[in-house]
Amino acid sequence: MVNDNLPTHIAIIMDGNGRWAQQRSLPRLQGHLAGVNAVRRVTEYCKDFNIKYLTLYAFSRENWDRPKEEVNGLMSLFSKVIREEINDLKKNKIRVRFLGKIDELPKNVKESALWIQEQTKNLKQLNLILAFNYSGRAEIIEAANKAVKKGKKVTEESFRDFLFLPDVPDPDLFIRTSGELRISNFLLYQIAYTELFFTDELWPDFNKDQFIKAIRSYQKRERRFGNIQRT
Repeated sequence: MVNDNLPTHIAIIMDGNGRWAQQRSLPRLQGHLAGVNAVRRVTEYCKDFNIKYLTLYAFSRENWDRPKEEVNGLMSLFSKVIREEINDLKKNKIRVRFLGKIDELPKNVKESALWIQEQTKNLKQLNLILAFNYSGRAEIIEAANKAVKKGKKVTEESFRDFLFLPDVPDPDLFIRTSGELRISNFLLYQIAYTELFFTDELWPDFNKDQFIKAIRSYQKRERRFGNIQRT
């Protein structure tokens, strides 16, 4: 049954917006607009299935190397969508959090991010975590530097305290769309034992059937965390 043995935390690399637009002879930004609709859908699926954490890789630190027009369009789109979604987020009790170097963002984007976090901080149905200006390697390096600065001996247990969001559990299920079979510097520390699911669907086309397929794939796996198979 789909409703049994559900993941607590799903992490997604939302790949394929640009290719979706190119296939339709549209500007790349139109693909990102279509991707926003997919975010709305998947957020709704998670709420329906009582998933508590959804982390979306929205903008990596490497994405700054994309054409300036596309980057500026993404920043404007982000700020616009954040403001537009506030009523639905509150209605559905969705808390928005950010994973990444928010302080390095343009002023209006940073202000929108901090505003939406404050507006939704007490909501508890779903934690929607947006990895924005994020790098898995950078997170690990910064955590190590924080530990050194505090003079702490690092263990697996103590190291987590220095991550960007130490209270968030590791993802149970990782999904990447568009057929690419890479992790792309996403949650490198946190996905050590995460179950991986790859699909050829481009992100704007990712629908409930694909979501359920990923869930069912997860449910068929035995998570041993390095232990032997149970009999």
